[in-house]
Amino acid sequence: MSQPSLSLVDTDPAELAVDAIVIGLHSQPDEGGALLPAAGAESIAAAFDGKLTSTLALLGASGAPGEVTKLATLGTISAPLVVAVGLGDEPSGSAPNLETLRRGTGAAVRSLAGSATVALALPLPDDEDAPSVLRAILEGALLGSYKFAGYKTKPQPNRRDPVSALQVHVPDASDAAAAAEVTRAETVSRAVRLTRDWVNTPPNMLRPPQFADAVVAAAKGTGLEVEVLDFDELKAGGYGGIVAVGQGSEAPPRLVKLTYTPEGVESPKRVALVGKGITFDTGGISIKPSAGMWEMKSDMAGAAAVGATMLAVAALKPRVAVSAYLAMAENMPSGTAYRPGDVITMFNGKRAEVYNTDAEGRMVLADAIARACADGTDYVFETSTLTGGQVISLGKRISGLMGSDDAVERVRRAGDEVGEPAWPMPLPDEVRKGMESDIADISQTNTSLDRAGHMLQGGVFLREFVAEGVEWAHIDIAGPSYHTGEPSGYWTKGGTGVPIRTLLSVIDQLG
Repeated sequence: MSQPSLSLVDTDPAELAVDAIVIGLHSQPDEGGALLPAAGAESIAAAFDGKLTSTLALLGASGAPGEVTKLATLGTISAPLVVAVGLGDEPSGSAPNLETLRRGTGAAVRSLAGSATVALALPLPDDEDAPSVLRAILEGALLGSYKFAGYKTKPQPNRRDPVSALQVHVPDASDAAAAAEVTRAETVSRAVRLTRDWVNTPPNMLRPPQFADAVVAAAKGTGLEVEVLDFDELKAGGYGGIVAVGQGSEAPPRLVKLTYTPEGVESPKRVALVGKGITFDTGGISIKPSAGMWEMKSDMAGAAAVGATMLAVAALKPRVAVSAYLAMAENMPSGTAYRPGDVITMFNGKRAEVYNTDAEGRMVLADAIARACADGTDYVFETSTLTGGQVISLGKRISGLMGSDDAVERVRRAGDEVGEPAWPMPLPDEVRKGMESDIADISQTNTSLDRAGHMLQGGVFLREFVAEGVEWAHIDIAGPSYHTGEPSGYWTKGGTGVPIRTLLSVIDQLG
Protein backbone atom coordinates (compact mmCIF):
# COMPACT_ATOMS: atom_id res chain seq x y z
CA MET A 1 0.00 0.00 0.00
CA SER A 2 1.17 3.52 -0.71
CA GLN A 3 2.34 5.62 2.21
CA PRO A 4 0.29 8.56 3.49
CA SER A 5 0.79 12.05 2.14
CA LEU A 6 2.73 14.23 4.53
CA SER A 7 2.43 17.98 5.05
CA LEU A 8 3.46 20.63 7.57
CA VAL A 9 0.92 23.02 9.11
CA ASP A 10 1.23 25.94 11.52
CA THR A 11 -2.50 26.57 12.09
CA ASP A 12 -3.69 26.43 15.69
CA PRO A 13 -4.07 22.65 16.37
CA ALA A 14 -7.48 23.24 17.98
CA GLU A 15 -8.74 24.65 14.67
CA LEU A 16 -7.47 21.93 12.31
CA ALA A 17 -10.29 20.30 10.32
CA VAL A 18 -9.05 16.70 10.51
CA ASP A 19 -10.55 13.38 11.58
CA ALA A 20 -8.29 13.13 14.62
CA ILE A 21 -5.49 15.00 16.31
CA VAL A 22 -2.67 13.32 18.21
CA ILE A 23 -1.15 14.93 21.30
CA GLY A 24 1.49 13.78 23.76
CA LEU A 25 0.82 12.99 27.41
CA HIS A 26 3.39 12.89 30.23
CA SER A 27 3.17 11.31 33.64
CA GLN A 28 4.46 13.23 36.67
CA PRO A 29 5.69 10.78 39.33
CA ASP A 30 6.64 13.62 41.67
CA GLU A 31 3.07 14.95 41.48
CA GLY A 32 1.38 11.72 42.56
CA GLY A 33 1.12 10.43 38.98
CA ALA A 34 -0.74 13.47 37.67
CA LEU A 35 -0.91 13.83 33.91
CA LEU A 36 0.56 16.69 31.92
CA PRO A 37 -0.18 17.49 28.26
CA ALA A 38 3.05 17.55 26.26
CA ALA A 39 4.24 20.69 24.50
CA GLY A 40 2.22 21.32 21.35
CA ALA A 41 -1.13 20.54 22.98
CA GLU A 42 -1.58 23.86 24.82
CA SER A 43 -4.50 25.20 22.79
CA ILE A 44 -6.27 21.84 22.90
CA ALA A 45 -5.89 21.63 26.66
CA ALA A 46 -7.21 25.20 26.98
CA ALA A 47 -10.27 24.34 24.90
CA PHE A 48 -11.16 21.64 27.45
CA ASP A 49 -11.22 24.26 30.23
CA GLY A 50 -8.50 22.52 32.23
CA LYS A 51 -10.36 19.18 32.26
CA LEU A 52 -8.44 17.40 29.48
CA THR A 53 -6.04 15.42 31.67
CA SER A 54 -8.63 14.53 34.30
CA THR A 55 -10.94 13.23 31.58
CA LEU A 56 -8.13 11.20 30.02
CA ALA A 57 -7.32 9.81 33.46
CA LEU A 58 -10.93 8.67 33.84
CA LEU A 59 -10.50 6.79 30.56
CA GLY A 60 -7.49 4.99 32.01
CA ALA A 61 -4.63 7.08 30.64
CA SER A 62 -1.44 6.96 32.67
CA GLY A 63 1.08 8.60 30.34
CA ALA A 64 3.04 5.34 30.01
CA PRO A 65 5.21 5.26 26.87
CA GLY A 66 3.23 4.13 23.83
CA GLU A 67 -0.14 4.02 25.59
CA VAL A 68 -2.95 5.32 23.34
CA THR A 69 -6.14 6.87 24.76
CA LYS A 70 -8.95 8.21 22.56
CA LEU A 71 -11.34 10.96 23.59
CA ALA A 72 -14.35 12.26 21.64
CA THR A 73 -14.18 16.06 21.61
CA LEU A 74 -17.94 16.66 21.19
CA GLY A 75 -17.29 19.90 19.35
CA THR A 76 -14.80 21.30 21.86
CA ILE A 77 -12.24 21.61 19.04
CA SER A 78 -12.54 21.20 15.26
CA ALA A 79 -11.31 17.59 15.20
CA PRO A 80 -13.93 15.10 16.48
CA LEU A 81 -11.29 12.95 18.18
CA VAL A 82 -8.26 13.62 20.38
CA VAL A 83 -5.76 10.79 20.63
CA ALA A 84 -3.36 11.08 23.56
CA VAL A 85 -0.20 8.99 23.34
CA GLY A 86 1.88 8.37 26.44
CA LEU A 87 5.43 9.74 26.31
CA GLY A 88 6.52 8.72 29.80
CA ASP A 89 7.73 10.99 32.55
CA GLU A 90 7.94 14.70 31.92
CA PRO A 91 11.39 15.21 30.31
CA SER A 92 14.06 17.11 32.16
CA GLY A 93 15.24 18.62 28.87
CA SER A 94 13.35 20.18 25.99
CA ALA A 95 11.94 17.02 24.40
CA PRO A 96 11.14 13.37 25.17
CA ASN A 97 13.51 10.56 24.30
CA LEU A 98 13.54 10.28 20.49
CA GLU A 99 12.74 6.58 20.33
CA THR A 100 9.91 7.01 22.83
CA LEU A 101 8.52 9.75 20.61
CA ARG A 102 9.05 7.69 17.44
CA ARG A 103 7.32 4.62 18.86
CA GLY A 104 4.52 6.63 20.43
CA THR A 105 3.77 8.42 17.19
CA GLY A 106 3.75 5.12 15.33
CA ALA A 107 1.38 3.54 17.84
CA ALA A 108 -1.02 6.49 17.66
CA VAL A 109 -1.13 6.63 13.86
CA ARG A 110 -1.51 2.84 13.63
CA SER A 111 -4.47 3.01 16.05
CA LEU A 112 -6.19 5.48 13.73
CA ALA A 113 -6.55 3.14 10.76
CA GLY A 114 -9.86 3.97 9.14
CA SER A 115 -9.33 7.72 9.53
CA ALA A 116 -8.54 9.67 6.39
CA THR A 117 -6.69 12.71 7.75
CA VAL A 118 -4.78 12.90 11.03
CA ALA A 119 -2.86 15.81 12.55
CA LEU A 120 0.06 15.48 14.95
CA ALA A 121 0.54 18.17 17.60
CA LEU A 122 3.55 16.70 19.37
CA PRO A 123 6.40 18.35 21.27
CA LEU A 124 8.95 20.16 19.09
CA PRO A 125 11.72 22.14 20.83
CA ASP A 126 12.85 25.48 19.44
CA ASP A 127 16.57 24.68 19.72
CA GLU A 128 19.22 22.71 17.83
CA ASP A 129 17.41 19.45 18.65
CA ALA A 130 14.36 20.42 16.58
CA PRO A 131 15.39 18.64 13.32
CA SER A 132 16.10 15.31 15.05
CA VAL A 133 12.85 15.49 17.03
CA LEU A 134 10.85 16.30 13.89
CA ARG A 135 12.58 13.42 12.08
CA ALA A 136 11.54 11.02 14.85
CA ILE A 137 7.91 12.17 14.64
CA LEU A 138 7.80 11.92 10.85
CA GLU A 139 9.45 8.50 10.71
CA GLY A 140 7.23 7.11 13.47
CA ALA A 141 4.08 8.36 11.74
CA LEU A 142 4.97 7.03 8.29
CA LEU A 143 6.28 3.67 9.47
CA GLY A 144 3.44 3.17 11.95
CA SER A 145 0.91 3.55 9.13
CA TYR A 146 2.34 0.59 7.16
CA LYS A 147 0.10 -2.34 6.32
CA PHE A 148 0.99 -5.22 4.00
CA ALA A 149 -1.54 -5.51 1.18
CA GLY A 150 -1.80 -9.30 1.46
CA TYR A 151 -3.51 -11.80 -0.84
CA LYS A 152 -7.07 -12.21 0.43
CA THR A 153 -9.57 -12.95 -2.34
CA LYS A 154 -12.70 -11.68 -0.57
CA PRO A 155 -13.42 -8.18 0.75
CA GLN A 156 -12.91 -7.91 4.50
CA PRO A 157 -16.00 -6.26 6.06
CA ASN A 158 -14.11 -4.95 9.11
CA ARG A 159 -11.00 -3.89 7.26
CA ARG A 160 -9.74 -0.42 8.15
CA ASP A 161 -7.28 1.09 5.72
CA PRO A 162 -4.29 2.99 7.09
CA VAL A 163 -4.36 6.77 7.47
CA SER A 164 -4.09 8.40 4.04
CA ALA A 165 -2.96 11.94 4.96
CA LEU A 166 -0.83 13.23 7.83
CA GLN A 167 -0.47 16.84 8.92
CA VAL A 168 2.36 17.68 11.31
CA HIS A 169 2.11 20.86 13.36
CA VAL A 170 5.30 22.95 13.39
CA PRO A 171 6.03 26.57 14.38
CA ASP A 172 6.59 27.61 10.74
CA ALA A 173 5.22 25.47 7.92
CA SER A 174 7.38 27.31 5.36
CA ASP A 175 10.67 26.56 7.16
CA ALA A 176 13.14 25.07 4.65
CA ALA A 177 14.86 22.83 7.21
CA ALA A 178 11.53 21.33 8.28
CA ALA A 179 10.58 20.77 4.63
CA ALA A 180 13.90 18.97 4.08
CA GLU A 181 13.08 16.63 6.96
CA VAL A 182 9.75 15.82 5.31
CA THR A 183 11.51 14.93 2.06
CA ARG A 184 14.01 12.74 3.87
CA ALA A 185 11.36 11.00 5.96
CA GLU A 186 9.32 10.19 2.85
CA THR A 187 12.41 8.77 1.13
CA VAL A 188 13.47 6.68 4.11
CA SER A 189 9.94 5.45 4.73
CA ARG A 190 9.55 4.32 1.12
CA ALA A 191 12.74 2.28 1.49
CA VAL A 192 11.63 0.68 4.76
CA ARG A 193 8.15 -0.05 3.44
CA LEU A 194 9.55 -1.67 0.29
CA THR A 195 11.80 -3.86 2.41
CA ARG A 196 8.83 -4.86 4.55
CA ASP A 197 6.87 -5.71 1.40
CA TRP A 198 9.70 -7.87 0.05
CA VAL A 199 10.18 -9.67 3.37
CA ASN A 200 6.44 -10.26 3.77
CA THR A 201 6.04 -11.66 0.25
CA PRO A 202 5.41 -15.45 0.23
CA PRO A 203 8.54 -17.41 -0.76
CA ASN A 204 6.90 -19.01 -3.80
CA MET A 205 6.38 -15.50 -5.19
CA LEU A 206 9.89 -14.20 -4.53
CA ARG A 207 12.46 -16.82 -5.44
CA PRO A 208 15.97 -15.65 -6.40
CA PRO A 209 15.25 -14.77 -10.05
CA GLN A 210 12.06 -12.89 -9.11
CA PHE A 211 13.81 -11.14 -6.23
CA ALA A 212 16.59 -10.00 -8.54
CA ASP A 213 14.03 -8.80 -11.09
CA ALA A 214 12.17 -6.87 -8.37
CA VAL A 215 15.35 -5.11 -7.27
CA VAL A 216 16.25 -4.24 -10.85
CA ALA A 217 12.75 -2.88 -11.47
CA ALA A 218 12.88 -0.78 -8.30
CA ALA A 219 16.27 0.65 -9.32
CA LYS A 220 15.07 1.67 -12.77
CA GLY A 221 15.23 5.42 -13.26
CA THR A 222 17.12 6.07 -10.01
CA GLY A 223 20.52 6.57 -11.63
CA LEU A 224 21.97 3.48 -9.95
CA GLU A 225 24.25 1.27 -12.02
CA VAL A 226 22.93 -2.31 -12.00
CA GLU A 227 24.74 -5.61 -12.57
CA VAL A 228 23.09 -9.04 -12.26
CA LEU A 229 25.02 -12.33 -12.39
CA ASP A 230 23.02 -15.47 -13.16
CA PHE A 231 23.90 -19.07 -12.30
CA ASP A 232 26.24 -19.66 -15.23
CA GLU A 233 28.02 -16.36 -14.67
CA LEU A 234 28.40 -17.12 -10.96
CA LYS A 235 29.94 -20.49 -11.76
CA ALA A 236 32.29 -18.99 -14.32
CA GLY A 237 33.22 -16.16 -11.95
CA GLY A 238 34.25 -18.45 -9.12
CA TYR A 239 31.44 -17.66 -6.68
CA GLY A 240 31.64 -21.09 -5.09
CA GLY A 241 29.63 -20.25 -1.97
CA ILE A 242 26.63 -18.77 -3.78
CA VAL A 243 26.66 -21.58 -6.35
CA ALA A 244 26.90 -24.31 -3.70
CA VAL A 245 23.97 -23.01 -1.68
CA GLY A 246 21.81 -22.28 -4.70
CA GLN A 247 22.46 -25.41 -6.76
CA GLY A 248 19.94 -27.51 -4.83
CA SER A 249 17.00 -25.42 -6.04
CA GLU A 250 15.32 -25.30 -9.43
CA ALA A 251 15.24 -21.51 -8.93
CA PRO A 252 18.89 -20.59 -9.58
CA PRO A 253 20.86 -18.07 -7.50
CA ARG A 254 21.70 -14.49 -8.40
CA LEU A 255 24.16 -11.80 -7.33
CA VAL A 256 22.88 -8.26 -7.78
CA LYS A 257 25.25 -5.30 -7.58
CA LEU A 258 23.94 -1.73 -7.30
CA THR A 259 26.33 1.22 -7.57
CA TYR A 260 25.93 4.87 -6.63
CA THR A 261 28.63 7.39 -7.59
CA PRO A 262 28.35 10.94 -6.19
CA GLU A 263 28.69 13.75 -8.68
CA GLY A 264 31.38 16.38 -8.26
CA VAL A 265 33.14 14.65 -5.35
CA GLU A 266 36.85 14.03 -5.81
CA SER A 267 38.08 10.76 -4.27
CA PRO A 268 34.98 10.06 -2.16
CA LYS A 269 35.04 7.50 0.61
CA ARG A 270 33.92 4.11 -0.65
CA VAL A 271 31.30 2.05 1.17
CA ALA A 272 30.16 -1.46 0.30
CA LEU A 273 26.86 -2.80 1.63
CA VAL A 274 26.39 -6.57 1.58
CA GLY A 275 23.13 -8.41 2.26
CA LYS A 276 22.09 -12.04 2.66
CA GLY A 277 19.25 -12.91 0.30
CA ILE A 278 18.20 -16.49 1.06
CA THR A 279 14.64 -16.33 -0.25
CA PHE A 280 13.77 -19.51 1.63
CA ASP A 281 15.90 -21.62 3.92
CA THR A 282 14.96 -25.25 4.51
CA GLY A 283 18.43 -25.90 5.91
CA GLY A 284 19.26 -27.94 2.82
CA ILE A 285 20.50 -31.48 3.50
CA SER A 286 20.85 -30.45 7.18
CA ILE A 287 17.13 -29.82 7.12
CA LYS A 288 15.47 -27.65 9.77
CA PRO A 289 12.65 -28.82 12.05
CA SER A 290 9.26 -28.04 10.53
CA ALA A 291 8.05 -25.91 13.46
CA GLY A 292 8.24 -22.27 12.48
CA MET A 293 10.00 -22.97 9.20
CA TRP A 294 7.54 -20.71 7.39
CA GLU A 295 9.36 -17.75 8.94
CA MET A 296 12.35 -18.61 6.77
CA LYS A 297 10.72 -16.58 4.01
CA SER A 298 12.34 -13.68 5.90
CA ASP A 299 15.87 -15.05 5.47
CA MET A 300 16.39 -12.54 2.68
CA ALA A 301 15.77 -9.54 4.95
CA GLY A 302 19.42 -8.45 4.83
CA ALA A 303 19.49 -8.25 1.04
CA ALA A 304 16.08 -6.56 1.02
CA ALA A 305 17.33 -3.90 3.45
CA VAL A 306 20.54 -3.35 1.50
CA GLY A 307 18.72 -3.08 -1.84
CA ALA A 308 16.18 -0.61 -0.48
CA THR A 309 18.92 1.38 1.24
CA MET A 310 20.48 1.94 -2.16
CA LEU A 311 17.21 3.40 -3.48
CA ALA A 312 17.26 5.88 -0.61
CA VAL A 313 20.95 6.61 -1.25
CA ALA A 314 20.16 7.40 -4.89
CA ALA A 315 17.50 9.89 -3.78
CA LEU A 316 19.42 11.46 -0.87
CA LYS A 317 22.68 11.76 -2.85
CA PRO A 318 25.33 11.57 -0.11
CA ARG A 319 28.94 12.55 -0.85
CA VAL A 320 30.02 8.92 -0.52
CA ALA A 321 30.44 6.25 -3.20
CA VAL A 322 28.20 3.32 -2.25
CA SER A 323 27.94 -0.13 -3.81
CA ALA A 324 25.64 -2.92 -2.70
CA TYR A 325 25.98 -6.67 -3.18
CA LEU A 326 22.85 -8.78 -2.78
CA ALA A 327 23.63 -12.50 -2.65
CA MET A 328 20.44 -14.41 -3.49
CA ALA A 329 19.81 -18.14 -3.29
CA GLU A 330 17.20 -20.65 -2.17
CA ASN A 331 18.56 -23.34 0.17
CA MET A 332 16.78 -26.56 -0.75
CA PRO A 333 17.48 -30.30 -0.32
CA SER A 334 17.71 -32.22 -3.59
CA GLY A 335 19.96 -34.50 -5.59
CA THR A 336 22.03 -31.49 -6.61
CA ALA A 337 22.25 -29.83 -3.18
CA TYR A 338 25.59 -29.24 -1.53
CA ARG A 339 26.45 -31.64 1.29
CA PRO A 340 28.12 -31.76 4.71
CA GLY A 341 31.71 -32.73 3.98
CA ASP A 342 31.97 -30.77 0.73
CA VAL A 343 34.93 -28.45 0.20
CA ILE A 344 33.95 -25.24 -1.57
CA THR A 345 36.34 -22.85 -3.31
CA MET A 346 35.16 -19.33 -2.54
CA PHE A 347 35.45 -16.18 -4.67
CA ASN A 348 38.73 -15.10 -3.07
CA GLY A 349 40.26 -18.56 -3.60
CA LYS A 350 39.99 -19.76 -0.01
CA ARG A 351 38.55 -23.21 0.50
CA ALA A 352 35.90 -23.91 3.12
CA GLU A 353 34.91 -27.33 4.46
CA VAL A 354 31.15 -27.63 4.94
CA TYR A 355 29.82 -29.22 8.13
CA ASN A 356 26.28 -27.91 8.18
CA THR A 357 24.34 -26.89 5.07
CA ASP A 358 22.04 -24.85 7.32
CA ALA A 359 24.94 -22.44 7.88
CA GLU A 360 24.39 -21.30 4.30
CA GLY A 361 24.23 -17.57 4.94
CA ARG A 362 27.93 -17.25 5.64
CA MET A 363 28.70 -19.11 2.41
CA VAL A 364 26.88 -16.65 0.14
CA LEU A 365 28.00 -13.63 2.16
CA ALA A 366 31.65 -14.66 2.03
CA ASP A 367 31.57 -14.52 -1.76
CA ALA A 368 29.78 -11.18 -1.77
CA ILE A 369 32.19 -9.66 0.78
CA ALA A 370 35.19 -10.93 -1.16
CA ARG A 371 33.78 -9.44 -4.38
CA ALA A 372 33.18 -6.10 -2.66
CA CYS A 373 36.78 -6.03 -1.45
CA ALA A 374 38.08 -7.03 -4.89
CA ASP A 375 36.17 -4.13 -6.44
CA GLY A 376 37.80 -1.77 -3.94
CA THR A 377 36.23 -0.26 -0.84
CA ASP A 378 37.14 1.46 2.40
CA TYR A 379 34.26 0.04 4.44
CA VAL A 380 32.12 -3.09 4.29
CA PHE A 381 28.83 -3.07 6.19
CA GLU A 382 27.13 -6.44 5.90
CA THR A 383 23.75 -7.37 7.34
CA SER A 384 22.04 -10.72 7.52
CA THR A 385 19.62 -12.95 9.36
CA LEU A 386 22.64 -15.09 10.06
CA THR A 387 22.17 -17.05 13.29
CA GLY A 388 19.58 -18.12 15.81
CA GLY A 389 22.35 -17.43 18.30
CA GLN A 390 21.69 -13.71 17.88
CA VAL A 391 18.11 -14.13 19.11
CA ILE A 392 19.20 -16.30 22.03
CA SER A 393 21.88 -13.82 23.08
CA LEU A 394 20.24 -10.46 22.40
CA GLY A 395 16.54 -11.02 21.77
CA LYS A 396 14.30 -9.61 19.07
CA ARG A 397 15.14 -5.88 19.17
CA ILE A 398 18.92 -5.73 19.47
CA SER A 399 21.16 -6.80 16.59
CA GLY A 400 24.48 -8.57 17.07
CA LEU A 401 27.46 -6.53 15.91
CA MET A 402 30.97 -7.74 15.08
CA GLY A 403 33.92 -6.43 13.09
CA SER A 404 36.70 -3.86 13.23
CA ASP A 405 36.62 -1.26 15.99
CA ASP A 406 35.93 1.83 13.86
CA ALA A 407 33.15 0.31 11.76
CA VAL A 408 31.51 -1.36 14.76
CA GLU A 409 31.47 1.88 16.74
CA ARG A 410 29.96 3.77 13.79
CA VAL A 411 27.14 1.24 13.50
CA ARG A 412 26.54 1.10 17.25
CA ARG A 413 26.33 4.88 17.53
CA ALA A 414 24.08 5.20 14.47
CA GLY A 415 21.78 2.43 15.70
CA ASP A 416 21.35 4.13 19.05
CA GLU A 417 20.49 7.41 17.34
CA VAL A 418 17.79 5.98 15.05
CA GLY A 419 16.26 3.42 17.41
CA GLU A 420 17.85 0.32 15.87
CA PRO A 421 20.21 -0.76 18.68
CA ALA A 422 23.08 -3.16 18.05
CA TRP A 423 25.38 -4.65 20.67
CA PRO A 424 29.09 -5.30 19.96
CA MET A 425 30.16 -8.92 20.35
CA PRO A 426 33.67 -10.43 20.42
CA LEU A 427 35.47 -12.51 17.82
CA PRO A 428 37.47 -14.81 20.14
CA ASP A 429 40.68 -16.49 19.00
CA GLU A 430 39.53 -19.81 20.48
CA VAL A 431 36.48 -19.79 18.22
CA ARG A 432 38.70 -19.36 15.16
CA LYS A 433 41.10 -22.04 16.41
CA GLY A 434 38.24 -24.53 16.53
CA MET A 435 37.44 -23.76 12.88
CA GLU A 436 40.73 -25.14 11.56
CA SER A 437 40.04 -27.81 8.95
CA ASP A 438 42.18 -30.87 8.33
CA ILE A 439 41.65 -30.60 4.58
CA ALA A 440 40.70 -26.99 3.76
CA ASP A 441 41.61 -23.43 4.78
CA ILE A 442 38.73 -23.10 7.24
CA SER A 443 35.75 -25.09 8.38
CA GLN A 444 32.36 -23.52 8.06
CA THR A 445 31.52 -24.03 11.76
CA ASN A 446 33.34 -24.83 14.99
CA THR A 447 32.49 -28.49 15.51
CA SER A 448 33.88 -28.59 19.04
CA LEU A 449 31.47 -25.83 20.12
CA ASP A 450 28.51 -27.15 18.13
CA ARG A 451 25.93 -24.33 18.47
CA ALA A 452 27.61 -22.65 21.43
CA GLY A 453 28.73 -19.18 20.41
CA HIS A 454 27.05 -19.73 17.06
CA MET A 455 26.68 -16.01 16.39
CA LEU A 456 30.40 -15.55 17.00
CA GLN A 457 31.28 -18.44 14.69
CA GLY A 458 29.46 -16.68 11.86
CA GLY A 459 31.39 -13.46 12.44
CA VAL A 460 34.72 -15.27 12.66
CA PHE A 461 34.05 -17.06 9.37
CA LEU A 462 33.08 -13.86 7.54
CA ARG A 463 36.21 -12.06 8.81
CA GLU A 464 38.28 -14.44 6.68
CA PHE A 465 36.88 -12.85 3.51
CA VAL A 466 37.45 -9.19 4.38
CA ALA A 467 40.55 -7.79 2.67
CA GLU A 468 43.35 -6.39 4.78
CA GLY A 469 42.94 -2.68 5.50
CA VAL A 470 39.17 -2.67 4.98
CA GLU A 471 37.04 -1.55 7.93
CA TRP A 472 34.06 -3.86 8.33
CA ALA A 473 31.01 -4.60 10.41
CA HIS A 474 28.71 -7.61 10.43
CA ILE A 475 25.16 -6.86 11.66
CA ASP A 476 23.22 -9.99 12.62
CA ILE A 477 19.52 -9.09 12.39
CA ALA A 478 18.01 -12.57 12.83
CA GLY A 479 15.65 -11.23 15.52
CA PRO A 480 15.08 -7.54 14.72
CA SER A 481 14.40 -8.03 11.00
CA TYR A 482 11.09 -9.86 11.49
CA HIS A 483 8.45 -9.12 14.14
CA THR A 484 6.24 -12.09 15.00
CA GLY A 485 4.35 -10.56 17.92
CA GLU A 486 1.51 -8.08 18.04
CA PRO A 487 2.11 -4.66 16.44
CA SER A 488 4.18 -2.40 18.65
CA GLY A 489 5.13 1.23 18.15
CA TYR A 490 5.99 1.70 14.49
CA TRP A 491 6.56 -2.04 14.00
CA THR A 492 3.72 -4.05 12.49
CA LYS A 493 3.71 -7.83 12.17
CA GLY A 494 6.27 -9.16 9.71
CA GLY A 495 9.27 -7.42 8.19
CA THR A 496 10.60 -4.39 10.05
CA GLY A 497 13.11 -2.82 7.65
CA VAL A 498 15.98 -3.03 10.18
CA PRO A 499 18.75 -1.82 9.67
CA ILE A 500 18.03 0.61 6.81
CA ARG A 501 17.95 3.73 8.96
CA THR A 502 21.21 2.69 10.66
CA LEU A 503 22.98 2.19 7.33
CA LEU A 504 21.77 5.56 6.03
CA SER A 505 22.96 7.26 9.22
CA VAL A 506 26.40 5.65 8.91
CA ILE A 507 26.65 6.78 5.29
CA ASP A 508 25.70 10.31 6.36
CA GLN A 509 28.48 10.27 8.97
CA LEU A 510 31.05 9.18 6.40
CA GLY A 511 30.00 11.93 4.00
